[in-house]
Amino acid sequence: MSGPGPVRNRARRRDGVSSEYQLIGDYTNPILKPQAAEEVKKHGEISLTGVAYPTPNNQCWPEPVPYIFRDFGIQLLQQAHQITILYSQDHEVRRVRMNQPHPAQVTPSWYGDSVGHYEGDTLVVDTVGIKTGRPFAMVDMYGTPYTKALHVVERYRLLDYEAAKEAVERAGKENVRIPGYGPEPNYRGKGLQLQFTVEDEGVFTTRWSATVTYLRAAIEWPEIVCAENPHEYYAGKDASVPKSDKPDF
Repeated sequence: MSGPGPVRNRARRRDGVSSEYQLIGDYTNPILKPQAAEEVKKHGEISLTGVAYPTPNNQCWPEPVPYIFRDFGIQLLQQAHQITILYSQDHEVRRVRMNQPHPAQVTPSWYGDSVGHYEGDTLVVDTVGIKTGRPFAMVDMYGTPYTKALHVVERYRLLDYEAAKEAVERAGKENVRIPGYGPEPNYRGKGLQLQFTVEDEGVFTTRWSATVTYLRAAIEWPEIVCAENPHEYYAGKDASVPKSDKPDF
């Protein structure tokens, strides 16, 4: 609600909501160092030509933290020694080791090394070691880069229904609602709030924060398999891809 926030979309629909069809990151956001701002600007220029630039999700690659927070669905499976986080997109899974430190030498990986602990009723997850030098290395859908210094802290807590509903409605004024992915209309239970903070001295001038709020989904999760899958889950049909009458071998 206040303080430094993430890069936002300059492309807007007539109702002022972020466009779902064109991604033009605000490269003037003061959190960006000059080189990072130039990278965001370049991605936006590609988008302005009517061509979608490659991102982890449209190229079927693992989505790094915090990029992965764009996914609509999340499930947390709690065990004493770890918490497993499932995402609705492409079977992506993160594992958070509980009450343990990061190793002295972190081996970079797709989602980084995540350790967690509880502060009262809040789950705190600390992530470092997110793999660099990989294709489509970006922290958001606007092409904002990151370096090996990327450090993300997540804070999960339950919210009363009215507070969660208000947060979801507020988010709907900024981000487009995807048909079929709304909350269950008759649900009046608690929501889940994720507040996360990002810092990377190689990219950002300061640490910045953002919030995601979840309510119980109205539908069962569809199976969303990105790799070599012609089925358009959002349209309920197969894409018109070339088909051979006989096998190649």
